[in-house]
Amino acid sequence: MKSFRVLPGIFILFILFIALFAACNEIQPGDTPTVTVLASPLPTDTPTSLPPTPTPVPLAATVNGVGITMEEFEAELDRYMSAVGDVGMQPDPNPASIVLDELISQLLFTQAAAENGYNVDDEFLQKRIGDLITVAGGELAFENWLNDNGYTDQSFKQALTRSIMVAWMRDQILAEVPQKAEQVHVRQIFLLDRFQADQVFTELQSGKDFATLAESYDPVGKGDLGWFPRGFLPHPAVEEAAFNMAVGEITPVIETSVGYHILQLLEKDPDYPLSPEARLIWQERALQEWIDLRREESEIVINTLQ
Repeated sequence: MKSFRVLPGIFILFILFIALFAACNEIQPGDTPTVTVLASPLPTDTPTSLPPTPTPVPLAATVNGVGITMEEFEAELDRYMSAVGDVGMQPDPNPASIVLDELISQLLFTQAAAENGYNVDDEFLQKRIGDLITVAGGELAFENWLNDNGYTDQSFKQALTRSIMVAWMRDQILAEVPQKAEQVHVRQIFLLDRFQADQVFTELQSGKDFATLAESYDPVGKGDLGWFPRGFLPHPAVEEAAFNMAVGEITPVIETSVGYHILQLLEKDPDYPLSPEARLIWQERALQEWIDLRREESEIVINTLQ
């Protein structure tokens, strides 16, 4: 099962906001449109026959019984390709998979919002549309934008409702991320050569001052990594060593994919305020963990994409 991708701007559905509006879909969650085929007129002396069974609407996927139609999926794929082109981005090698994955994630967030009692009333929706009309430069410009992007008034209302519900549920998840956490303040000496790293470690063992050596290899930052919580650094080995040492302690040489690290723990605090950067990383992780769990708990059926 695919995992939710946290792209710049948190979700790919919001990429169309760059152009002007929220990324939207044409079908309201829970609506599975059908096409009714009317029976041809029959002679009056012929018994009336039952109308034909409505033609099933092709579905790209279903999420807990709610269908994502092929029409909706293909329209959203067109919007995605247009949006990434407008902002100069390179589309993903498999854009169809990306778009369907995001549509599934949107439905999961929308369904969770409804389960938590959140719904978008008409007054709020009309106010939001009014704001968008103002931003667009008037009703005519707004109608032109709808037409250019393949929306009717009704389908855009349905799509905007979903977008608002996604944003609400996202905010509930992000609000649960703490403001403080256990953190360490670390200084490091980073080297690209193992032999040189071993030499530096030998100097430190013989009594050489760590701060002096760190500054000689990093004159600008002086090797100071600042405060950080668990799950912040890109190299788990470095982070694990930092959280398992005493204040003032120096680690042996730690090898990672980028080079060699020697750490010194300066401070440790069990409840230190998260920096904006660290909290953003924790928020992205919280979203990823939420969507992964939601997918595991949901019934998702993906049909073969042509």
